[in-house]
Amino acid sequence: MEAAALTPDTPEPTPCTGSGAGITDRIQRFFTRPFFLSLTIGIPFCIFKGLFGLAALRSGMVSESLPLTIFGWAVITWAVVDLLMNIWRALTDLDNREAGIEYCSLAELGRIFHRPAVFLAVDTLISFAIICLMLWSGWIAGLTVPEAYLWYAATTLNLISISAVSLYNEIKKAEQPRQAA
Repeated sequence: MEAAALTPDTPEPTPCTGSGAGITDRIQRFFTRPFFLSLTIGIPFCIFKGLFGLAALRSGMVSESLPLTIFGWAVITWAVVDLLMNIWRALTDLDNREAGIEYCSLAELGRIFHRPAVFLAVDTLISFAIICLMLWSGWIAGLTVPEAYLWYAATTLNLISISAVSLYNEIKKAEQPRQAA
C-alpha cells in the first residue's frame, strides 16, 4: 500500500505489531514507513557491513592475505549497494512514491524466489553476525576514532529505535483491555 493512500483509519499489516493487527494510528504507521525502517535499521546495518569489510580489508593487507583482502572489498561493495538501496527507499518514501526495490540486495535477490522477506531476514541475521564477529575478533578495536563514532551512532540509532517501537507496542497492547471495557 502506498504511503500517500493511508488515512488514520486505514489498517495495514505490519511486522511491528507481532499479531498482524492493523495500524490505526500515525505513530504506528510512522514506525513501518520505509523512511523510518531505512534510517533506523537499513542504514545502520550498512554501516556495520561497511566497517566490517574495511576491517577485513585492513587485516588482509597487513597479513598479505589476498582472499581476506578480496573478501573485504566484496563486503564493502555489498554495504555500498545496500546503502544506496536504503537511501533510495527513504527518499522515495518521503516523496510518497513506491521505490520499486527492496531494502537490500539479498531481499532483492529474494524477489526471484518470491520470498524477499525471508532473504531480508537472512540479511538481518548476517548483519547481527557481523556485529558479533567485529566484537569477538577484536577488529572493533582497530577502528579509527571517526569510524568508532560511526559504529556508535549506528548502534545507538538501531537499538534505541527497536526499543522505542517495542515500548510503544507494549503501551498500545496494555491500553487495549481498558478500551474494550
